[in-house]
Order: sequence, then C-alpha cells, then structure tokens
Amino acid sequence: MLRRGMANETTPKRPGIGRALRSRNYRLFFSGQSVSMVGTWITRIATSWLVYRLTNSALLLGLVGFAGQIPTLLLAPIAGVIVDRRDRHRLLVWTQVLSALQSAALAALAFSGKITVGWILALQVVQGMINAFDTPARQAFVVQMVEDRADLPNAIALNSTMVNGSRIIGPSIGGIIIAAVGESWCFAIDAISYVAVIVSLLAMRVSHDVPPRTGDSLLSELRDGYRYVAGFAPVRTALILLAIVSAMGMPYTVLMPVIASKVLHGGAHTLGFLMTASGLGAVAGALYLASRRSVIGLGRVMLVATLTFGVALVAFGFTRWFWLAMIVLPFVGAGFMIEMASTNTILQTITEERLRGRVMAFYTMAFFGSAPIGSLLAGVLADRIGASATIILGGVACIAAGLWLMISLPKLRELVRPIYIERGILATSQAEPRTSS
Repeated sequence: MLRRGMANETTPKRPGIGRALRSRNYRLFFSGQSVSMVGTWITRIATSWLVYRLTNSALLLGLVGFAGQIPTLLLAPIAGVIVDRRDRHRLLVWTQVLSALQSAALAALAFSGKITVGWILALQVVQGMINAFDTPARQAFVVQMVEDRADLPNAIALNSTMVNGSRIIGPSIGGIIIAAVGESWCFAIDAISYVAVIVSLLAMRVSHDVPPRTGDSLLSELRDGYRYVAGFAPVRTALILLAIVSAMGMPYTVLMPVIASKVLHGGAHTLGFLMTASGLGAVAGALYLASRRSVIGLGRVMLVATLTFGVALVAFGFTRWFWLAMIVLPFVGAGFMIEMASTNTILQTITEERLRGRVMAFYTMAFFGSAPIGSLLAGVLADRIGASATIILGGVACIAAGLWLMISLPKLRELVRPIYIERGILATSQAEPRTSS
C-alpha cells in the first residue's frame, strides 16, 4: 500500500502482460478454468432469469443470492484452517467434481420440468458450501502454481482477466441459449465445462506434500488466523473495505434482471448486454493490473477504484436509457475488479505462508461471504423503494468506504513498508518517506 513515488522497485523489470503463463502448472490451470468459468457465468445468468421468470420477485432474486453465498460466510474460517492443513491440489480436484455434479443436478431438474425455486435455493446452498472450500484453496494454490514469486501479482491479475473475460462471453452466450432453447441447456453446458478444469488439474506436476502438523487443534489454528487478521491493520482494513464494497455494491448484479426488464424494458438479451458491458470494464481493469510490474502503489489504485465504483453505481442507478447504462457499466466493472484484485495481491504479498489459507479464507468471507447479506438486503429494499434507488444507496456506501481508505492510507503505508523491505520489494535505502523541502 505504498505510494508509487516513494521508492523504485528493486526487483527486475519483467516484460510481458502474460508472464505468469510461462509456468506450466499455471498455464494448465488458466486454460482449464477459462472454459469452466464461461459455463459458470452461463449458469449464473440462467439462474437469475429462471427465478425472475418463475416468481417476478426482486425479493426472491435476493434470497437466491443469499442462499448461494451464506454458507461461505459461515464455513470459510474453518475451510481456511483445512486449506492450511491439507493438500490444496487434491482439495481443488474434489471441489470441481462436486461443482460439476451440482450443475448436473440443476440441469436434470430443469429438463424434467420439476425445477422450482425451492430446488434452486437448496442447490445454491450446496454450491455455497463447496465454494467455501474451493475459493481459499484456489487462491492459496496460485502461489504453488507460479514458479517465480515475482510473477504472483501478474498471475492474480490474469485470474481476474480470465474471470471477467468469461463474464463477457458467458452472459452473452447464456442470453442467446435462454432465448433459443431455455435455461436447462445452460445448466447442462456448465456441468460439462467442469471437465476442462478437472483435466487441467490432473495434468499438473505438483508436490503432494501435506503441510507439517503443528499439534494445535482446529479451534486454536482458527483463533491464530483471526488474531492475525484482526490485529494487523493493513490486512484488517483491506478486508473490511472489500466486505463493504461487496455487500453494498455488488448486489447490483442480483438486481440486474429487474433493471433490464422494468427500467430498461428489455428481455434476456438486454440482461446479457448489460452484464457484458460490466464485464468489458472488468477485463480492462484486470489487463491494467496485469501490466503493472510491482505491488508498489496498489493502495492508491485501490482508493481510486473504490471511488470510481461507487460513483459509477450512483450514475447507473439514475440511468433510464439502455445506451447510457452501456456507457456507465464498464466503469462499474473496472472499479470493482481492480479493488478486489488489488486486495488479493496485497494480501498474498504480505501474508506469511503458514497463514495463507486462513487469510484467503477471510478474503473469501469478505468477497463472497458478505455478498449474501447485501443480496438479501438489496432484495428487501428493492421491493420497498425500487431497484434503482437500492443501487444508488449501495454506490453512496462505496464512496464513503473509499473516503475512509483515503484517511487510513498514510498509516497503512508505514506498517507495510518493513514487510516490503524484508521481502526485497523495497531496498532499505529507498524506503524512507520523502521529507518536505
């Protein structure tokens, strides 16, 4: 979280926006996950559209989002301890297999005509339980896939590019499939897409060494992780900021079917275009992060991204024209993606290896776990004051969070600086703050 002008990087300049792809394991993961993530976004848009088609209720849209993410909030801390204790590679194989089965169950119910909101809620809970283990394991495993630690920030940015690239392709394909043959085929395609990432994981050459046991109980290790996260201000601030932005800002995606149909008077294709516009901005933001050569300066980047996200959300909430929404949404997507990926990069950079799984579990809680609360709140508010007003309120909350970070940033830089010196990101002689002349 240091200012770019404070110091020069001591690490060598490493050209290439895709430099992390030189690592074989990461390259395999990136290719397999790219296919799988397209399927995931196809299912997300199909689920939202199916729930809204069956119920015509913004409240139930929020409830479905809540059901899919609340298990992450409850289980992620325990999952983080397990990730630090177990083989992350094997854990990921199992989570991908279980996710494929969950999507296959959705497809079977939809094809049989027995799909109901109750079934969707139940299967969303199952997927949320899987994600509670999958997300921290995947985030922590990135370090093992990348052969050169200097490429870690690039790998995290490329992950975000992949996720948001699929966010462009997936909803567009999903909107076409829904309009042509219905939601059932969306779920089936998603189930099949998991084969790609499972094959890529099995093709990796990784060490299956299990981390040495400390002899501490699960509760004791969980307590150690919490003390670290709560006691170290840079980690604590980054996670609280992400939780606020995720809970208050991201529910705009849950309410997107309402905006597409009621405010912009469109259909499934309109929803697909709106999600694509947001995804384009997110990809642009991810490519910007991938092009950066160091973590230095990410604090300021997080600040600008958070404020941009909040302002763009407010503008989107006031929008009543499709063309204007398509202009504003790329800023929404870019702002959130940069804030989220910058948080991930900073946490991965300053966290001790023995605590990585637990810290990334708290990151999962902040990113995914706080979202269900926001989704449920957004659903309730949208039923009472409207979807547009709810999105505006979320944007105002994100702006306030950004201003809080702006006030906190100087102190956070002071705390992070010794870690950057210890890890060779800053040279001791270059790390002194500038004095006024």
